[in-house]
Amino acid sequence: MSRQMVRPGGRSARVQASVHTAVRELASEVGRDALTVPMIAQRAGVTPSTIYRRWGDLQELLSDVAVERLRPETAPGDHGALSSDLTAWAEQFLDEMSSPAGRAYIRDALLGDPDGGNAGQCSAYAAEQIDVILTRASERGEKGPDIEAVLDHVVAPLMYRILFRPDGLDAAYARRLVTAVLDPAGR
Repeated sequence: MSRQMVRPGGRSARVQASVHTAVRELASEVGRDALTVPMIAQRAGVTPSTIYRRWGDLQELLSDVAVERLRPETAPGDHGALSSDLTAWAEQFLDEMSSPAGRAYIRDALLGDPDGGNAGQCSAYAAEQIDVILTRASERGEKGPDIEAVLDHVVAPLMYRILFRPDGLDAAYARRLVTAVLDPAGR
């Protein structure tokens, strides 16, 4: 066995990485709307047919890149209490998702996603982060809502407002949602 042998998936992973990098670089250089498959292929050092075979079309490629960009890079911060952990996470989520780049990634993730897989993946990212926060709280002896309650009462209204009613959306709104899910009786 020669040292040149690559593990299965090695080339595929390299192709994905180089194409994703090309998309991000070109989008910042020429703008997302000017992107073409041949332009991306040339920058990535692959043939356009490689991109069409793997992603189908430009929209599916942009969708794949968007889902990758929406993946959280770090675990949620530990601020010592459920309310502060969840508040900090919700404020950061709002900040990232409501930015022009965040909104564009959300749109791209959903546009090239006829079967709903990307939406499910993006939802899973949020659920994983919330699970970390709730698990930490439980380990500290704090009682809290379940993941679905946080998704329904914090993430869902934030995403709705980000996508459809962004005016007046601020950190105070995110804090009110967290307060309401942690204290549904309003005590």
